[in-house]
Amino acid sequence: MIAYGIALGSNLGDRAGNLREGVRRVLDAIPDACLTAAASFYETEPVDCAPGTQAFLNSVIEVESAMEPRAVHAVLAGIEEALGRPADREKNAPRTLDLDILYAGDWVSDDPALTVPHPRMHERRFVLAPLAEIRAHLKLPGFEQTVGTLLAELKDDPAAVRKVDG
Repeated sequence: MIAYGIALGSNLGDRAGNLREGVRRVLDAIPDACLTAAASFYETEPVDCAPGTQAFLNSVIEVESAMEPRAVHAVLAGIEEALGRPADREKNAPRTLDLDILYAGDWVSDDPALTVPHPRMHERRFVLAPLAEIRAHLKLPGFEQTVGTLLAELKDDPAAVRKVDG
């Protein structure tokens, strides 16, 4: 079994409903998926988005599966599209649901189509805050610090990411 960290984000429509539906669909679409951890929801001001973009709701789940990472990635892309996210889109465009593999056990890939561990997660509070909630002591491949330490070392404003009721 491989432990997958999956980031979820939404800033269109019923954001909390979109995240819950995303989790449901991940568990339904990956035949042997077992949810091992789920973070709270965090509201986040948009990063590198057009002015006037609605705030995001973000979370992270951990799922165990025997499915290989590229197959999981394909499943996640299918779920995004089924929930209204076009396959061809502008970078950082608003979205009903964004699903990203943060890590896949010790598996590492620098393929531009699927880079794992996620290449910018160590710079993003909206990813590290929910991930630290469920796996603060996790050391990801290629990192010497734990997720909790990476979060503590961020220089951005901690108030930009707020835990909310989901």
